[in-house]
Parts: sequence; structure tokens; C-alpha cells
Amino acid sequence: MIMGLRIAIYGFGEIGRLIARVALSRGHEIIGAVDINPEIIGRDVGKILGLGDLGVKVTRDVEEAVKECDVALHATGSYLPKIYDQITSVVMLGKPVISTCETLAYPYYRYPILARKLDELARTHGSTILGSGINPGFLLDTLVIVASATVPIIKKIRAKRCLDASRRRDSFRRKIGLGLEPSEVAEGLRSGKYSGHVGYAESVCLIADAAGINLSRVEEGQEPVIADQDVKAGSMIIGRGRVKGVKGYGAGYVNGVERIRVEFEAVAGAQEYEEIVIEGEEYSIAWRSSGTPGDLGTASVILSLAERVDRMPYGLLTMVDIIPFGIRFVGAAKL
Repeated sequence: MIMGLRIAIYGFGEIGRLIARVALSRGHEIIGAVDINPEIIGRDVGKILGLGDLGVKVTRDVEEAVKECDVALHATGSYLPKIYDQITSVVMLGKPVISTCETLAYPYYRYPILARKLDELARTHGSTILGSGINPGFLLDTLVIVASATVPIIKKIRAKRCLDASRRRDSFRRKIGLGLEPSEVAEGLRSGKYSGHVGYAESVCLIADAAGINLSRVEEGQEPVIADQDVKAGSMIIGRGRVKGVKGYGAGYVNGVERIRVEFEAVAGAQEYEEIVIEGEEYSIAWRSSGTPGDLGTASVILSLAERVDRMPYGLLTMVDIIPFGIRFVGAAKL
């Protein structure tokens, strides 16, 4: 294990700051921070965190922030085309980068050309790139794969995460349209104005990759959940008929048969849990948790990976590349 890492944070918003706090609590050092927010440029990282002066200022200059680090932890956006240049700016300095970007968790599905370019660039510059987090990256894919390793032949996998949207940060509430008119949110989900959850297909593809199967079709979709009565969401009241959350799914098919399904619900007042059901030919298993705090869980996953990055090969990786398990679906030899 690498201890006492010198870490640079790329993106010093809510998640970046949380990652920094977790890093410091685990005995690491923050030696750089990159952001474009003019309100924090030039400010000391420690003072922003309420920890006193750490002698490290937030900068726009990637090289200044990253050049002396052991690893860069990236948290700025969900879609690879929008953060591609940010990732390459770190890679070209020969530094490994672990990112919370959801579509980087399995970029070969949506952005195969960008993925190939990133892999080539990372190998050329002696860098490692890995996209992960709590979801996608762990709960609905990595954890599913690990749990599935105990089932000899799998017929179907279903995994679901449900969380109380009223307990999440304001930026998350905004991206699911909490409290708005259903028609506005439904149209916003279609147009991209509201992202809802990003990563359904990525989780499905990670599981399929671990199983070595080619999916004939991948589906995903999400829709607003409408309140049938007034709901309290933190300091706000969501009126009847307004949006109290979102729900969605991703599904992977082989020869017209659904083999993998992941579901996600973020609804104000909902019971929090994760559930994994693995249906096997000989037996089935089910696992259920009491819920995982998403933001803190993301920071913990990212730091746990950073502490092992020196053992990872160069190139663009996914979680499947570092999981020591493969899984097998029924009829896999024929797929």
C-alpha cells in the first residue's frame, strides 16, 4: 500500500473538497488543487476546508498543481467529451488520474474513439486512467461482480439502489429536478437539461465485460417520480403533483434475453438500500444493505483506488481490469 500520497485534486467543488478531507484523514498530503471558479482561485485549500492554512492555493494552472503529485484525483463532470482535455492535461505530465466521471467508468460504450485515444496517450506517457466512484464504479457493478463470483453459472443478475433524495446535496437535487413540474423534468431528462443519474449502461457493460459476453442490446431510461401527497425534503416541501425524485434502469440483453438489469431510485423520503439478486442455474443468492452515503462513499472508493494505483498497469483501465474475479452466464460458450 502507498502511504502518505502527495495528491492533487482536479475540481475543487463539493466532491473534490470531500475527497480532499478524506485524503487528509487517511494521512495523505494535498499538494495541489485545480479549479476554474474565480471565487476560490488563489485561496488556500485548508482555509476553504475550514482547516487553517495548508500552504496550497487553488490554481487554474494544471502543471503547477499536478507536477509534484503521486496521483491526481479528478471530480468535475459526468460526460467524457466535456472532461477529455482535463484528463489528457494530467496524463501528458505522466501522472496517474482517478476520476469520478461516470461515463469514464466504461467509456468504450458511448465513446470508443475517445477511449482508444486515452489508452494510447496513457501508455505513451506512463500514466494510468481509471474512472470509478460509488455508482457507477462500485455498488451496481464491482460489488455485483464480486458477489456473483460465488455462483457457478448465472442466469440473470438484478441490482438496485434506492436513496432518499432529500438527504443529498443541493447540486444533486437540482440535477433530478426535485420539486419541479413533472413535464419540465421529463423534457429536461430527454434534452439533457437534467441529467438525473448517469451510468446505467456503464454498470451493465462492466458486468458484461467481467463475464466475457457480448451484449446484443443495451437499454437505459429514467423518468420523474411524482408526489401523491406533500413530501418534506430537508427545508423544502414538495407539493402534491410535483417531482419528488427520479427512477431509472439499465438492461443488457443477449440474443433477446435480458441477462443484466440495474435499477436506481432517488426519491425524497425513500428507504435507503442496495439490493443484489443473482439467479443461478443451481442456486440463487440475494444481498441487501441498509444504504450507502453516496458522496462519502465516492470519496472513499476514489482514495482506496489511489492507494493502489502504483500496482496498476499503464493505460485506460476499468474496474474489471483490477477485480480478481470473472463470472460466467448460462450458455456463455455459445454467446
